[in-house]
Amino acid sequence: MSTAAIPGAPLPVRTPGSRARGRHRRPERPEVPAGAPALLLAVPAAATPEAVALVDELVSVIRSENPGLPLAAGWLAGGSESAAAQESTADAAEGTQGSPTAERPRPSVEDLLAEAAAAGMPVPVLVPLLSGPHAYLAALQELAARAGAVVTDPLGPHPLLAEAVHVRLSEAGLARADRARLFAIATAADGVVLTTVGGEEAAAAAGITGVLLAARLAVPVVAAALDVPGSVAGAVEHLRATGAERPALAPLVIGPEAPTELLLAATEATGCPSAAPVGAYATVAQLITSAYLAVLPALLPAVEEEQEQAAEQAEAAE
Repeated sequence: MSTAAIPGAPLPVRTPGSRARGRHRRPERPEVPAGAPALLLAVPAAATPEAVALVDELVSVIRSENPGLPLAAGWLAGGSESAAAQESTADAAEGTQGSPTAERPRPSVEDLLAEAAAAGMPVPVLVPLLSGPHAYLAALQELAARAGAVVTDPLGPHPLLAEAVHVRLSEAGLARADRARLFAIATAADGVVLTTVGGEEAAAAAGITGVLLAARLAVPVVAAALDVPGSVAGAVEHLRATGAERPALAPLVIGPEAPTELLLAATEATGCPSAAPVGAYATVAQLITSAYLAVLPALLPAVEEEQEQAAEQAEAAE
């Protein structure tokens, strides 16, 4: 049983359960032993309805693929006073309080770290929901340092992100679904600007994923920062100067970290079609789990030592 099923529990805890029976059972992952610290997905945004829906979908995918993995999502500080809470207030004013659509405010990363400490639970592992460098990381590192928590690297650059962007481009009719399908697409882009947020550092990191994407698409790919004035427009002009007649934009963002206004402004300013953000694509869930599992072995000895000390203190008290 997991504390995820216990009302009021601050964070889920991995506890051993009965093994499923049958030849087609799905075994629990052996990499996550009992008492392991929780995976705390750090979302760099306030809990708006759109962001909540995306994160909830990701969490659902991760849990379905990793039964028993202790997992929770924390939002940007102040996210608990979110649009979800405002909607609940509005519903109450309209006489619909208690309706199924009303959502509770979502906890911030700071809230969940404090609750874990108060409950005597292992310090969670923080996995930022980011594809690369971002201003949010500095604040997250500072918060983690105060709590004694580990922050993993962002999810990119990575070949799985290049795959996700490729899929979003194909869904928008801007690229072939794969290179094996050689039929022509009249609207296919002959050059791609990989857009991201986080300034020039993020754009430089996105360039690595851009190389992988270019290999998949067989067209030139350049990276640009949505939050740097003129960066995306300059990248589009560069592609056109090198012969691209149908450049397109491809957001290398999960979603919550990039305001919708930035994405729309880039499309309007350049006149280029754009694919959708990566969103809750399956490979994003894989990357989140992999980031957690990569740092877990180094943390387990300390967790086991704390558990032994707690057991000794309990015996002494008896």
